[in-house]
Amino acid sequence: MLIVFGGLPGSGKTTLSAAVARRLGAAYLRVDTVESAMWDCGIDRSQPTGLAAYGVAQAIAAANLHLGTAVVADAVNAVEAARAGWRGVATAAGVPLRVVEVVCSDQVEHRRRVEAREPEPGQRFVPTWAQVQAREWEPWAERRLTVDTVTPSDQLVERILAYVS
Repeated sequence: MLIVFGGLPGSGKTTLSAAVARRLGAAYLRVDTVESAMWDCGIDRSQPTGLAAYGVAQAIAAANLHLGTAVVADAVNAVEAARAGWRGVATAAGVPLRVVEVVCSDQVEHRRRVEAREPEPGQRFVPTWAQVQAREWEPWAERRLTVDTVTPSDQLVERILAYVS
């Protein structure tokens, strides 16, 4: 199974996706980590590393799925092109795709999270609140579970696990 998380930075998707991967014993792929590794290897940030990071993560996901390993993908997935890539991976591997959209409906809390964030291991930069607000976002068209992180994470993890089972 391929489980794809999407949501704006600071919405809580990394907390939830990592917890779900841990509980399922699934491979965990974080697009931010892939992109940061590209920069660490000398690829200039002015290059289209965001798009390339999705491509690399999707290739790694495909390899794991073909081995029979479930995959949890953690990425903003703000636009249809990114989402289509994950659909293609699931289709090619012949596995179910489950999408989890993560939102934080409390704008004050969302902003607090973004402004308080420090880069996590494998992440070189975190966006500012202004960058989060300015980010392009296309509405999801496909079937998905939407979770709001004003609800405690442990409850959301259980909802997500029920959805993917």
